[in-house]
Amino acid sequence: EAPPAVPGVRAMHVRLRDEPGADLLSRLDECAAFIAAARAGGGAALVRCPALLSPAFPRRVNPGFQGQLKLYEAMGCAVDSSSPLYKRYRLEMLRERYPELQDLPREVFAVDPTSLCQNPNTEVLYRCRKCRRALFRSSSILSHTEGSGPTAFTHKRITDSAQLCSDGREKCTSYFTEPVQWMEPALLGVMEGQLLCPKCTSKLGSFSWRGEQCSCGRWVTPAFQIHKSRVDEVRTLPVGNFQAAKS
Repeated sequence: EAPPAVPGVRAMHVRLRDEPGADLLSRLDECAAFIAAARAGGGAALVRCPALLSPAFPRRVNPGFQGQLKLYEAMGCAVDSSSPLYKRYRLEMLRERYPELQDLPREVFAVDPTSLCQNPNTEVLYRCRKCRRALFRSSSILSHTEGSGPTAFTHKRITDSAQLCSDGREKCTSYFTEPVQWMEPALLGVMEGQLLCPKCTSKLGSFSWRGEQCSCGRWVTPAFQIHKSRVDEVRTLPVGNFQAAKS
């Protein structure tokens, strides 16, 4: 609940529980603006959490809030909805908030690249290798830190001849993306399943809100995995570069 008003003091109340899973990040821009306005006028700002002031709660640092503050700093102290870091965070928060996955916010889904309302785009486009249907753009790929390789799969008893990357192949054999609009029917109401091409229904990969392991050994949560062998990469060259190369 909001604290009692104090005469002569401007206050901003953020209704948020002091829990690791609470979404503080989406409120940080307005909080930062409030603090900046106070400091710009020669004043100061006091930031407090009522739970920390109660004898019923031990004094501690909320690990969820701490992680969100670090993410906010990594984005340049501004919420950037196009940042892969923010997209990954949003999906992780969604997994906690929607355990039944029956109602997903529209902003979670990337625009289908076949949409007619899009502006000209020079990003790398990925198409179904079988029917050439456009599936996603490079901005939808969520990169991850490379895993430990074959040692991450020791529980599966991988033999020396089958170990990953033993012949110099790239470690990550799949793209992990944000959800794209055409995936929505497959995602609702289930925790995991296959991702099929919306045009020819050939298998492209799989998804799991619990997470999946990349071929590099890294566990990705949640996971929307498209096998690289099932898609083709299409690059658009600027007209100027094309003419220069042609000449």
